[in-house]
Amino acid sequence: MRARTPADIAAFVPLALGFVPERSVVVVSIGSPGGMHARVDLPHDPDDVDDVVEALLRPARLNGVREVIVVVYDDDTTVADEAAWSVHEEFTAAGISVREVLRVHDEHWYAVLPGAPLAAYQGVRFTLADHRFTAQGVLDGRVTHPSREALRATIAPDAAAVRQVEPQLDGARHLAAGELVALARRHLEQGTGFSSSELACVAVTVTSGERRDEAWVWLSRADARRAVDLWADAVRRLPTTHVAGPAAVLAFAAWLVGDGALAWCAVDRCRAAHSTHSLAGLVAQLLETATSPDTWESLRPRLGGTADPAA
Repeated sequence: MRARTPADIAAFVPLALGFVPERSVVVVSIGSPGGMHARVDLPHDPDDVDDVVEALLRPARLNGVREVIVVVYDDDTTVADEAAWSVHEEFTAAGISVREVLRVHDEHWYAVLPGAPLAAYQGVRFTLADHRFTAQGVLDGRVTHPSREALRATIAPDAAAVRQVEPQLDGARHLAAGELVALARRHLEQGTGFSSSELACVAVTVTSGERRDEAWVWLSRADARRAVDLWADAVRRLPTTHVAGPAAVLAFAAWLVGDGALAWCAVDRCRAAHSTHSLAGLVAQLLETATSPDTWESLRPRLGGTADPAA
């Protein structure tokens, strides 16, 4: 997809993020290998805008980004204006060209930089649902949620499913070396989910250490989408007491497939149960630095992963 107009940019960002942002600042790279996009919540106080700029500039520098588009999601507020111009000034000072800065609110886009027609500063209506990018996303199987909260709800606990698994947890056995790999691999190949008894064993096994690492270090990008489906189903069916490990594995799989928004939601779900979880911390670092999933094949040997789950 090539964005040629401000309306194209406004339609592309929700597709890239997986949800329609609210009160956010989004930076999208142009021409960078693999691309980079980063989103930060817009603060309520203009004095906090510097933190937003730093959170966006750091990954852009780390990834060698040379040119970006900036989109601020908010009404015409002092904070939105301060954020738009601060990002523009600091990125430019860092040698990163800012091609365009837009503000988007209530299905209108607004120009920020000088030189646009008067109507662009007054707001130009666009309909996200009718845009060709949205239609192409549907054809490609991409799901764009109406908000981040709607995305978060996709991995929230399913009370009925949790009640089915909870009785199995007390007597669940820890899986032996190699069992978790074989079990996960079989379900990925068959496109199925863990049974209640299997999930209970998985949940008590992926708490830490080598057994937990069996769930993720061997994954490739080709496996990632099916792994997201498998572990998202697991997370929805587990109580808070046992969800941290599976949620962290889901976060990693979501990062690997390129779904950073879902990865953050999974990190949050993990940290709500275990605030210092090491795998969640690793995924958070990958997300904060906007590390491309394309780098996984070079990162995996350093983390002790293997391309062959049977090895």
